[in-house]
Amino acid sequence: MKITVLGAGSWGTTLALVLLGNGHDVSLWCYTQDQVDLMRQQHENTEFLPGVPLPPNLKFTGEIEAASEKRDMIVTAVPSQYLRPVLEKIAHLDLERTVICNVAKGIENSTLMTMSEVLLDVLKHERKENLAILSGPSHAEEVSRRIPTAIVAASFKEKTSKIVQDAFTTNYFRVYVNDDIRGVELGGSLKNVIAVAAGISDGAGFGDNTKAAIMTRGIYEITRLGVKLGAQPKTFAGLSGMGDLIVTCMSHHSRNRYLGEQIGKGRKLEDVLKEMVMVAEGVATAKSVRDLEKKYDIDLPIMSEVHEVLFENKDPQKATTDLMTRHSKGE
Repeated sequence: MKITVLGAGSWGTTLALVLLGNGHDVSLWCYTQDQVDLMRQQHENTEFLPGVPLPPNLKFTGEIEAASEKRDMIVTAVPSQYLRPVLEKIAHLDLERTVICNVAKGIENSTLMTMSEVLLDVLKHERKENLAILSGPSHAEEVSRRIPTAIVAASFKEKTSKIVQDAFTTNYFRVYVNDDIRGVELGGSLKNVIAVAAGISDGAGFGDNTKAAIMTRGIYEITRLGVKLGAQPKTFAGLSGMGDLIVTCMSHHSRNRYLGEQIGKGRKLEDVLKEMVMVAEGVATAKSVRDLEKKYDIDLPIMSEVHEVLFENKDPQKATTDLMTRHSKGE
């Protein structure tokens, strides 16, 4: 297959390597020409994926139109809040027969759209049944080193999910299929907010008991909101729900857990963001979740407290106390 990956961050680069290893013709689109030139010269993504060699047959380009035309598949690996302006660059192309597989995790702040909704909103020539979401517990730092990983592909049409499954599956990267595209993309997005909460707990000096409570009640909140938005509850017990939540809350690779940890230690959000090279999607998603909470009049106490700590300067200790002293109720 001829495949283009849009976005040369750590995850986009890693997925390009997975696809290349499966014998596909792969082009990796970089946002700047400087990044294209550097990767061509060094055969390494020194900024986002240092230490991982990039084979000479991986193509790098800064020409998004040329890279997107007449491709069998386009993988969108652009951070969620930047996906729309990137897609607008190719919205005029005839992509009716192209499979679009999104791997970004988030909910657009301005519209509260999921990424599949953003894709359909911008790409007028794209068919709904050709859209897919690839999500699950997977850090680029491990996949790029071929550490065994399981992930899930979801689409509006089973045939499309299986195309994605076949394209990506290797002996170290196992892809399952799922028909609940809404649940898969929401699980991957909402868990980042809970991971920020887990990090805040770590930074504030709380223990394993606290983190276990955050994760368990967190998956309940994710499921509650997901079902309200049309997802199937069983999806959140799978790879894109509990699986992704576990790895993002526990791993030292997790950007969202790290950001929360720094906040829990008393640092300011803007200072932490300035020093981070990669995007912590949970920050923007926390804003969207707060708006969804109000729009649907739904109670999401952990994610609400995360928003207050991040954007309203609430003390993490006070946020934890408020969660622990809420009105007693059944599980």
